[in-house]
Amino acid sequence: MQQIGLGTTKASKYWEIGNENNGTWEAGYKIDINDNKDGQPQIITGALYGQHFKIFADSMRKAAQDVGATIKIGAQIIGNTQANSGLTSSIWNSNLFSTLGNYADFFIVHNYYAPWHQNSTASVILNSAITETKAISDYVAKSVADNQIQLKPIAMTEWNIESEGSKQKVSAVAGIHSVLCVGEMLINGFGQAARWDLANAWDNGNDHGLFNNSAGSKNPSESKWNPRAAFYYLYFMQKHLGDRVVSTTVSPAKSELTAYSSTFTSKEAGTIIVNRGNTSRTALININHFNPGEKYYWYVLKPGTDNGEFSGSVSINGTNGTGTIGGSLSYASIKPYSADLKSQSFKITIPARCVVYMVAESK
Repeated sequence: MQQIGLGTTKASKYWEIGNENNGTWEAGYKIDINDNKDGQPQIITGALYGQHFKIFADSMRKAAQDVGATIKIGAQIIGNTQANSGLTSSIWNSNLFSTLGNYADFFIVHNYYAPWHQNSTASVILNSAITETKAISDYVAKSVADNQIQLKPIAMTEWNIESEGSKQKVSAVAGIHSVLCVGEMLINGFGQAARWDLANAWDNGNDHGLFNNSAGSKNPSESKWNPRAAFYYLYFMQKHLGDRVVSTTVSPAKSELTAYSSTFTSKEAGTIIVNRGNTSRTALININHFNPGEKYYWYVLKPGTDNGEFSGSVSINGTNGTGTIGGSLSYASIKPYSADLKSQSFKITIPARCVVYMVAESK
């Protein structure tokens, strides 16, 4: 079993026990029973993982108590049978809960969106963030209910896209997808959204990294440790996401616009609007229960024009980077657009396949 501690300044508080244990690609999935001394099966089951989990968790909780620390320990479950190809996937959760009961503090799921290793279009990738996140939430809720287990917080500790063939993974579309994923996980009540990963190599545009790592890279446009497009989309999401997510209604319901709204302790209201379509839209924003201040501010992140619909570059309010990968390194000092805020209703343009990040002042 693998233990991964997610650190705090004093001690690791959140722990995972295991990693994709049901997966055929994992070393512990299948053992040589001739070398085994305690009668374990050749292929791991959810029930066996549950037994192992309790042994680890007992020792970890005792050690934490001894040093006066508070820890939370997560168990790896299946978020849906399509996302995991192990032979035990379809019955993993029921077998796990039969031995684990309510012993875990939270549940761990992984998901790599869109059809596996297919050359998917941008529309397929972007729509998957909405449909698959909701499907995972529903699947976990039904799974725990069917097994009479208490629903625990869901931690998505690995996610990205597995589309390939057109450099999708290093594209601005991957960045737009990441905004949709974080937003959907928020409104579906996930407790964590940890995107895989920080840096690997180029791999002909099939790398998940937020940052370039030129070791072994054959792409001359990459400068080591410069951010790729997805970094910029998540950076501006972090800056424009308030303390509390609030309900958002988009009309008409089948619009290609998706929005995530929030309020700040400092009273501002914000919304992040994603245009998944190929046509520019003008949206009428109406902020309910809001006392408007003097101005509202916004950023527009727009993909470049290289590589068809999978550009590797992104512009920020019309400011471009120097290459075909990522954007301006002066992103933190780019000024937002602004306009007078005369009421709680106003219009804003969302260009085709763009993300608009908006914050309105309050009195």
